[in-house]
Amino acid sequence: MGGCFFEGAGKNKYRTPPKVECMSQYQIAVIVGSLRKDSLNRKLADAIVKLAPPEFSFRQVQIGDLPLYNQDDDEHPAPAVVKMKSEIRAADGLLFVSPEYNRSIPGLLKNALDCGSRPTGQSVWAGKPAGIIGVSTGAVGTAMAQQHLRNVLSYLDVAVLRQPEAYLQMREGMFDDAGNIGAASRAFLQNWMDHYVAWIKKNAG
Repeated sequence: MGGCFFEGAGKNKYRTPPKVECMSQYQIAVIVGSLRKDSLNRKLADAIVKLAPPEFSFRQVQIGDLPLYNQDDDEHPAPAVVKMKSEIRAADGLLFVSPEYNRSIPGLLKNALDCGSRPTGQSVWAGKPAGIIGVSTGAVGTAMAQQHLRNVLSYLDVAVLRQPEAYLQMREGMFDDAGNIGAASRAFLQNWMDHYVAWIKKNAG
C-alpha cells in the first residue's frame, strides 16, 4: 500500500498550509477472463473501476500470453508467467471479471490460476482478498462460472467477497456512449463496488 507525503510541512503554519499529496493506497490486479477484442467483460472491467474511490488503483494483468501450465516448467517458468506472478504478488487485492463458457470459467482463466499457484507452496494467490463479477448475454449472467471460480479460489486460499453477488445480463443501457456504467446500472454496481472496497480494506495486507 502507498501513503501520503506533505509538501511544505516544515514551513510556518500561518503562511502556507502544507500541500498533501497521496499515492494510491490499494493496488488492485484485475484479471479479465476473455481474449475477445470487443469483450463485454473487458468493457465492464474498464468501466466499473471508475466507481472506486481515488485511493484505489487498478491494473489489468495480461494472461493471454501465458503458456499452458506444464509442471515440467516449474523450475524455469516462461517470462510471461514470471511477469504475471510478480504483478499478482505486488497487488493488495484482486478483481476477477469473467464471462461464462459452457457453465464454467474460461480455460484462459483456469490456466492463469494454475500458473500462479505452482510450484506447490509458492502460490501468489494465497491470502489475497478478491471480488468476482461478470456479464453475459444469457439470462443467468455468469452465475455458474462465478460459483466454479469461487470453488477454485477457496482452495487457493483467496478471500472472496461473498455478498452482494453480481450476475449481470447484458442489456441496453448497461454502458453509456462513453463506455462508462450507464444510469440504469449505476446504483446496483456502485453498491457492489462499495462493498468490494470495504472488503479489500478489511482484508488487505
